[in-house]
Amino acid sequence: MSKQFDVVVIGGGPGGYIAAIRAAQLGFNTACIDEWKNAKNGPAPGGTCTNVGCIPSKALLQSSEHYEHAGHAFADHGIEVKGLGLNLGQMLARKESIIKQNNEGILYLFKKNKVTFFHGRGSFVKGDANGYEIKVAGATEETITGKHIVLATGSNARELPGAPFDEKLILSNTGALAIDSVPAKLGVIGAGVIGLEMGSVWRRLGSEVTVLEALPAFLGAVDEQIAKEAGKLFAKQGLKISLGVKIGAVTAGKKDVTVEYVDATGAAQKAVFDKLIVSIGRTPNTIGLNAEGVGLQLDERGFIAVDGDCKTNLPNVWAVGDVVRGPMLAHKAEEEGVAVAERIAGQHGHVNFNTIPWVIYTSPEIAWVGQTEQQLKAAGIAYKAGSFPFLANGRARALGDTSGMVKFLADAKTDEILGVHIVGPMASELISEAVVAMEFRASAEDIARICHAHPSLSEATKEAALAVDKRSLNF
Repeated sequence: MSKQFDVVVIGGGPGGYIAAIRAAQLGFNTACIDEWKNAKNGPAPGGTCTNVGCIPSKALLQSSEHYEHAGHAFADHGIEVKGLGLNLGQMLARKESIIKQNNEGILYLFKKNKVTFFHGRGSFVKGDANGYEIKVAGATEETITGKHIVLATGSNARELPGAPFDEKLILSNTGALAIDSVPAKLGVIGAGVIGLEMGSVWRRLGSEVTVLEALPAFLGAVDEQIAKEAGKLFAKQGLKISLGVKIGAVTAGKKDVTVEYVDATGAAQKAVFDKLIVSIGRTPNTIGLNAEGVGLQLDERGFIAVDGDCKTNLPNVWAVGDVVRGPMLAHKAEEEGVAVAERIAGQHGHVNFNTIPWVIYTSPEIAWVGQTEQQLKAAGIAYKAGSFPFLANGRARALGDTSGMVKFLADAKTDEILGVHIVGPMASELISEAVVAMEFRASAEDIARICHAHPSLSEATKEAALAVDKRSLNF
């Protein structure tokens, strides 16, 4: 007889492992199935985020930023570095150790919360409202049964037609995080989050980086003023970004990759790179789930179809994270995982898509929440704007990083905050104040009246809120 569970979660990424832990906290007998393997074929829960995404990329971003500071910025602080060298092997080893710590941390959390973990690929066998049989294919094969099933199977990197990933010359995010020597010339197709972050890492370490982007505008989802400021700063750093590009043939040779493309003027171009990172989006991962076997509905783009509560068309089957609609963000997946566990318990889990923060961990960082100025204009919403540059912030001057600004957008009549946009140092941390404020429907005046520590980067947030009413004090 198969093992019986109240809740079975398929996928151990941010959405899946959090859903399993929350379900267990709520008293459900819970199992989580995950197939990620480490170098020794052992379990490596955490999904793309922990293994080849959020966590390792931040490790390399931090390491590469230290390297660049040592080579260029420390002298301003009176710190002299002689004989600076790069031990890329050690840098990659540090990244791997951080991944391992996170993998082991999740396994510990499963044990702490009494979540039964199965290492292998989970797929439907059969089932109905009374329960579903799930096959776990790992080192051995077994079948378990769950009353409720939560699907959190994540996403995969999208390939260019005719140019599949070999992770040696043509790289997805996985290969981009494991290049064993700094390429002299690195090409990046796609100026999104992954492309800019990985391009930034290797530029700092010595690569000549060229980013080819199909869209005519840089960072089209970002507030236009912020995107323009970021574009100027990246260009100053030496990141070459070409917009309005139409990619043609991509040919991998023995040691390099040739990319043929048409630039924004219509002229044919050809570039040869030592490595090519392709970051043109991600596709939902339903491979091997046997969705068709149980009649699980997918939408026209291959995502698992869900309603506003993350319910699928099958009774007691739920889905969260990258495999469903909405932004492909780890923290969005986590919030959906918690909400689904609470809904299974009869509670009222809730995710507010309007206050999900976005972050690009370049240097400077870019972070935002809410609507952009162009969105407000398109919707015909009357608004007020206020901004404050880090150039006028005392803590930013002391840090030696005065690039960028904080920008507030507020309703012209009610002063309710409609969006906050930041490009500058520690934007990923500063944006949380804006998320809290918007969740409580605060006004710009509310933030302007709150005492902020001095000197701190957060004072730029207060000053931008003051600027909405044209009464900034330090600029």
